[in-house]
Amino acid sequence: MNLNVFRLLISSFFLITATVVYCAGVNSIQNLISPPETETDKTITLLWEKPEHSDKINRYDIYVNKQCVGSSKITNYTINGLKSNQTYLVTVVTNNADGKFSSHSNVLKVKTKESGAVFNILDYGAIPKDGNLNTQAIQKAIDACSYGGIVYIPEGIFESGALFLKSNMTLYIAKGGVLKGSNNSIDYSPLIKTRFEGWEVQTYASLITAGQLDATGKYNVRNISIRGYGKISGGGQPLGNAMSEVHGERGRGRLICIMNAENVNIQGLTIEESPCWTIHYTYSKNVTCNGLNIFSSVRNGDGIDPDSSINSYIFNCSFSTGDDCIAIKSGKNPEGNVVNRPCENVFISNCNFQKGHSVAIGSEISGGIKNVIISDCEIGNLWFGLQVKTTTARGGYIVGLKVRDCNLNLIKIITSVPYNNDGASAKSITVLKKFEFFNLNMKNADVKKPVIFIEGFKQTENYIKNVSFKNIQLPNMSKISVENVENIKFENVKLTDGKQPEYILSHVNNIKRN
Repeated sequence: MNLNVFRLLISSFFLITATVVYCAGVNSIQNLISPPETETDKTITLLWEKPEHSDKINRYDIYVNKQCVGSSKITNYTINGLKSNQTYLVTVVTNNADGKFSSHSNVLKVKTKESGAVFNILDYGAIPKDGNLNTQAIQKAIDACSYGGIVYIPEGIFESGALFLKSNMTLYIAKGGVLKGSNNSIDYSPLIKTRFEGWEVQTYASLITAGQLDATGKYNVRNISIRGYGKISGGGQPLGNAMSEVHGERGRGRLICIMNAENVNIQGLTIEESPCWTIHYTYSKNVTCNGLNIFSSVRNGDGIDPDSSINSYIFNCSFSTGDDCIAIKSGKNPEGNVVNRPCENVFISNCNFQKGHSVAIGSEISGGIKNVIISDCEIGNLWFGLQVKTTTARGGYIVGLKVRDCNLNLIKIITSVPYNNDGASAKSITVLKKFEFFNLNMKNADVKKPVIFIEGFKQTENYIKNVSFKNIQLPNMSKISVENVENIKFENVKLTDGKQPEYILSHVNNIKRN
């Protein structure tokens, strides 16, 4: 993947959020943006990709209208203390330790929002009391919320059943405030159409739902922010069990379910104990998850699942989950092949993955997955590490994966996932190609098994193609297993003692090692 891939990734955002008035050089900061719906009346959130060669960068300085307003060690920053409904010119400049080199980003023209009216749920009858169900009161506040308004959940624990958001609104949970999901499955009735494990099915509504699922239609809800400093806490395993008993495991709701939505921001909250997947968005565009603390201990307790959606930004989030921390999806055969809506342009940066199964691309990938960038993450002792997964039945494709500047313990690319395989086979086998891994610290990997494991399809024409590893640090006695791959390169892949790892190779065409 070259530097132009990320330019394509966010080109659509420039039409929405920014005017490019300066083009950066080849080794400059890449593609400074303000993700849609992340601006407030007082703040602007910035996100960018670091230069390809970034080892000398000490910090990033943030300029607003040509005046420095702050610095960042990471590739995102929130500018505070701005005026509402004002336009600002923003630039990011690298500051190097040796003082010999600096580079500028493009210049963004970004406008803050107008201050919106506040709709406090207390004014609509909500009561923070054990056993009091506040669904109707909170929904009344949502329904009354004017264009650009804020539904405000103050300090206290407010129990609720299913809530349905609308366009052009913010749901704000204050510090000390908790939106607590009921444990009674009846409070999430009637059933609605969603997608789960690759199939479009009828499920209970989620605690927070936005949009209506329509695989053939356009976006039917937009410009939504769910943010604050409080907590969203679901019914957890008891609620999941209750939902499963009535409508099966695929009938469970999520904690936050977004469908056919455009421009969604979820920010700053602690989000915990969903009945199954925690944050799931399908057939959507421009979704940002920033600064979230996600906890789950439930069965199928994924953290964030981008599903057949375009332009995802996930940064500054921490995960401790009962299943995959992030799972990028696009439907399952045969329905996913027919719907044929890919998941494209997923940018994950500065996240901490503490516990869970994996950071996963797949296994539901029948609509295709394209352009995934994972940067500057701590990927801890996850069961399956960073994982690309599919089966002979899926079809679809995974094209364009770049993983850089991360600490992680395991990389797995597998084509024989032994679960979730119901449904007729696709007419073709998954295409897997263009994977880049560089500047990775894997010194804490478990050497009892291969620390890099790649298993392609057995058919020569379906081998995994064009894979590269560069500047990878491994513990002594590490093994690398590669099977059924065409065109793979290992450059400066070394053990702690400076020696080469042990390579276990089978049916590999054109391998380069130096």
